[in-house]
Amino acid sequence: MIKRFLVSILMFSSVSMVAFGQNEDSEMIKKIADEILLNGKAYSNLYSLCKTVGARLSGSEGMYKGESWGMIALKEAGAENAYLQACMVPHWVRGKKELARFKTNKINADPEFDILALGMSVGTGDKGVTAPIIEVKNFEELERRKDEIRGKIVFYNYPFNKTFLRGAYGDAVKYRGNGASAAAKYGAVAVIVRSVTGAQDDFPHTGSLRYNDTLPKIPAVAISTNGADKLSGYIKNDYKNENFFIRTNCEMLPDTIGHNVIGEIRGSEFPNEIITIGGHLDSWDPGEGASDDGTGLVTSIEILRAFKALGYYPKRTIRIVLFANEENGLRGGTKYAEEGKLKNEKHVMAMESDGGGEYPRGFGCGMTKEQFEKVNGWIKYFEPFDATRFSFNEGGGGGADIGPLQTAFKTPQFGLSTTGQRYFDVHHAASDVFEKVNAQELNLCAVVMASMVYLVDKYGL
Repeated sequence: MIKRFLVSILMFSSVSMVAFGQNEDSEMIKKIADEILLNGKAYSNLYSLCKTVGARLSGSEGMYKGESWGMIALKEAGAENAYLQACMVPHWVRGKKELARFKTNKINADPEFDILALGMSVGTGDKGVTAPIIEVKNFEELERRKDEIRGKIVFYNYPFNKTFLRGAYGDAVKYRGNGASAAAKYGAVAVIVRSVTGAQDDFPHTGSLRYNDTLPKIPAVAISTNGADKLSGYIKNDYKNENFFIRTNCEMLPDTIGHNVIGEIRGSEFPNEIITIGGHLDSWDPGEGASDDGTGLVTSIEILRAFKALGYYPKRTIRIVLFANEENGLRGGTKYAEEGKLKNEKHVMAMESDGGGEYPRGFGCGMTKEQFEKVNGWIKYFEPFDATRFSFNEGGGGGADIGPLQTAFKTPQFGLSTTGQRYFDVHHAASDVFEKVNAQELNLCAVVMASMVYLVDKYGL
């Protein structure tokens, strides 16, 4: 009887402690949400970044202005220690405005098209490139028609697959990344790539390409989706077999010094255990870099601000990192992991936001199965925000900038997942501006990120 009574007491105590823990955590997450939704600074910080700094391509004046902005923003948010971490970054410059048009002897003016040189591409120089143009739908058609390619400009007209609710970007981006070298293999003199977006508009979307160093490097440009449709029509009808002209003045300059911008709150119990949160500071030059990745920067900074405002003293060191050079080199993320390795740091968790600031839906989780089971036990805390989609990827899944941490330390990773329905409409284009971001959605991203950081800080993985 006494034994049964003692067992009952122990069971009741255990349940009470669990219930108390859930109550306490729910109350804390509610406080985090209230603080960010009522007093948040993410939206005003984004306005400041976009309108006073703007584009921040690696090596540019905007990059250095962005670094100064980041230091100020982190200090104002309450960082106890803010500093710069130097790394060498590539310095590609666009040069003067690109030009693309048919070049014929027709009486009427030849139609012109808005284009953007692809990042890291070689330029044509002032003389430009004039050649016949050949349209192909995909790499398979390029291969079938390889004997027709020599001396021509290859036009890849591969649209977003509208049946893919997710993954259309990954399906189409290979033409931007590898299209130039694939065409150069068969003697092409330049390539035009349909913008990697589902938006039907007049904005070309740039982004990096990757040259195969064993093949000639040829100029490469992006054309808007509307422009691609028009160009395709011209090729099939009135301008069939006519010459096309492209002029770009982009070039690679020597590498220069850039910086990761870092701010932190030192842990109260385990200061040597580091939780890294961040996004990338660099952005492509046509727009303001609002969604890619201004939203990731300001929500990361907001976590730090909210914790300080609430008087929450984390057990572990919270480190906010505004990474350099994600867009065309990943030098910042690589340097951060290398420095951590040299200093023998202990990185217990990393989180990245690089998918825009739309409504949060959960996280991509790069960690062990055991760790993911623990994280899954916290889903109930994210139900009020409709952010319960936790996906498991044992080999990664957090994001490009924090990927090197997983390689170096096997660090568990979280990548914020959003609805993502508008992100690629503005991605790498002049339309990536502050006005395209919704304040409430942005704040909810910060709430969900901060809630997960709180749970990991308190319970570990």
